[in-house]
Order: sequence, then C-alpha cells, then structure tokens
Amino acid sequence: MRHNIIRIAAYTIVTALLGIHHLQAQDTTKLTLQHAIELGIKNSKQLKGSQARTAEADALLKEAKDRQLPDASISGAYLYLPFQPNITLKTGAPDTSGHGSGIPSISQVMYGMANASLPIFAGGKLRYGVESAKYLAQATKLNGENDKQEVVINTINAFANLYKSKKAVDIVKDNLTQSQQRVTDFTNLEKNGLVARNDLLKVSLQSSNIELSLLDAESNYKLATVNMDLMLGLADTTLLDPDSSSLVQTDTVKTIGAYEQSALQSRKEIASLALQKKAADLGVKSAKADYYPTLAITGGYVAAYIPNFLTVTNAVDFGVGLKYNLSSLWKTKATVHEAQAKALELDANEEMLNDDIRLQINQAYEAYLLSQKRIEVLANAVEQATENYRITKNKYDNALETTTDLLDADVASLQAQLNYTNAKADAVVAYDKLLQTAGLLNN
Repeated sequence: MRHNIIRIAAYTIVTALLGIHHLQAQDTTKLTLQHAIELGIKNSKQLKGSQARTAEADALLKEAKDRQLPDASISGAYLYLPFQPNITLKTGAPDTSGHGSGIPSISQVMYGMANASLPIFAGGKLRYGVESAKYLAQATKLNGENDKQEVVINTINAFANLYKSKKAVDIVKDNLTQSQQRVTDFTNLEKNGLVARNDLLKVSLQSSNIELSLLDAESNYKLATVNMDLMLGLADTTLLDPDSSSLVQTDTVKTIGAYEQSALQSRKEIASLALQKKAADLGVKSAKADYYPTLAITGGYVAAYIPNFLTVTNAVDFGVGLKYNLSSLWKTKATVHEAQAKALELDANEEMLNDDIRLQINQAYEAYLLSQKRIEVLANAVEQATENYRITKNKYDNALETTTDLLDADVASLQAQLNYTNAKADAVVAYDKLLQTAGLLNN
C-alpha cells in the first residue's frame, strides 16, 4: 500500500512537471504595462457599460430638446351607422327632423383631421429640462472618465500580480535547481559514508517541498495569466511575459498637501457631483414651473364627408391655447419639496466626498511611504539572508553547522528574495494608487 501511494505521488509530480514544461514550451507574448493599459481600456466591459450610459444620457438630452418642437398629429375614422339618425338643421328653415323626405338616408360618416401645437410658455419647464439634461449628460461622461481610471488601476494591479507570479516561478525554479544539485551531492556523499542517511533525507525532503512550491507558483502564474487575458480581451490560452522594465515609478513624489489640492481640482467625481447639483437646482425650478399656466400656438385642419348629405373641406383653424391645471395648486408643493430634498442630499454627498477623498489621499500616501520603507528593509534582508547562507554553508562544510541549519538558511534566503521582489512591484502599484486618488492617473 505504501509503495502504491509513493508511485501515485511520483506520477502526479512528474505529470505536473511535464505540464509545466509544455506550458513553457508554448510561445509567450511580451507584455509591457503601457500596452496592457491600452488593451484594458479598449476591451473593458466596464467601459462599454459606461459608453452605453453616456449614449443614454445623450439620448435623454435630445429628448428634452425635442419637447421644444411642435406636437403634430393626424387622425381619421370611418363610421357605419346601422340606424337612421335624427337630424335637425338649425338654419332657420322649417324643422325637418325625423324621417322626413327632406333628409337623405345616412348610413356612414368619414372624417379626418390634423392638429399642431407649438409651446411658447410653460413656466420655464422646457428650458430647465434641457439645461438639466445637459448637466446630467456631462456628469455621466465624467463618471465614464472615472470608470476609465478604475480600469487603469485594475490593469496595473493585474500586471503587478502577473509579474510577481512570474518572478516567483523563476526564483523557485532556480532554487529547485540548486536543491536538486544538493540532493545529488548528498547522495554521493552518503554512498561514500561521508554524511548520514538522515541528512540525505532532509535535503531530499526540502527538494520535494520546493517542487511543490514550484507547482503552486506555476498554478498562480497560470491563473494570473488567464485573469490578465480576460481583462485585455485576449484568448485565455495566451501566455504573457510581463516586461519588468515597464513596472517602474517615473515621477517624484510630491507633498501630501499637493496631492489633496490636485484631487479637489482633478477628481472626476467632484466635477460630476457639481454638475448633478446644478441639475438638481434646475429640477427645483422645473417643479415650481407647474404653478404656471402653459401657452401654445395651435392650428388644425378638418375634413368630413357624409354621403348624400355633407362634405367639409378647407376647414383650417389657427389660434392660441391657454391651459392651467388647477390641481397644481395643491399637488405641486410635494413635488417641489422632493426636488429640494434631492438638492440637499447632493450637498451632503459633496461634503462626504470631500472628506472621503482627503482620507483616501492620506491612506494612499501612507501606503506608498510604507512600501518604500519595506523595500529598504527587505533589500537589507536579502543581503543578510544571502550572507547568512554563505556563512552557514562554510560552517557546514567545516562540520560546524548541521544540515538543518543549512536548509533553514536556504529557505530564509529564498523567502527574502520573494518578499523583496513582491515589495518592489507593490510599491509601483501603491504609487499609481496615489496618483489615482489625486486624479492624476491618466496623466
């Protein structure tokens, strides 16, 4: 039973390693951060949704403008009369109502009419509607720009994760090569009776653990690649090799006050909210417009035909129509209060947004400073771990350290390299996050 388990485990590891070899044998695409951002923006499903919302806002603006155009309608009907109607003509002639011989038999009626109306005054409601729709359309476009920054920062994060996973594979693979060589050396030494079998088992066990770590690293790299492929609109089988030279910080860091000032001037959410407030103020005026009557220029045309009795043509009318909804005196008040409440809500949202942005700036700034300190500390840790392994190796060669000490020093060196690599990538992401909170990421 034990031998079967060992064979199954060995088969699993060999199969996985063969899969890794096949993965590496495929052609890979060199990917820079700038190219990733361009593809991410081009193929973002989130931005497609933003574009749809912008198109919807533009359509609403067009609809508001169309309300200023004349209303026109045409209608017509054909009516069949199953019974003879009673008709009295008020012409001063003798009464011929009923079925007298002076009235022809009428069994059908046909008529058509056309009407047109051009609003010239509605308390400013139409004008306020157009201006409000303009502000909301502009706000929607700004929200789309904000979504674009979200796509950019998400792409940078995904690129950094791809880089870290690829780098982890490279580091663990190098360490595995060294570990396998150590197993070979210890095997020869054990055959010659120079090391105990227990020491050989220790280095063999560590080599197996590194193989498992490599499998995990390869799996993470594959998942990070699939995630990046989906974000960029590529086939999910496309292998990507992130260009480490593009994952760098290009600008110097400003003071936190400068970033706060930039955020208040450049953040799209603030500009969008300001436009929404203007639209809300116009909404209050539009609601109050219901207190006023509406005035319109009207015109129409009527034609009718009753066989054997009446024909009407050229019946054209033109005039001015006035309408006042008396119920607005007691119904409009609630609508006005609702619009005013919406405006007050946006005022409160603006204050909350300003506070939130200042907090975001402080968090992003502190995260960036922390990332820089981590790089410094971990750079020293790499030097210390490397030197510790060198000293431990020399002592082990002189029988002054145990195999366990040697292996622990090797693991510490590997972990220090991984931490340092991840810290450098995280620092770039932290810097770009700071730019995003300051509204400068697209620059």
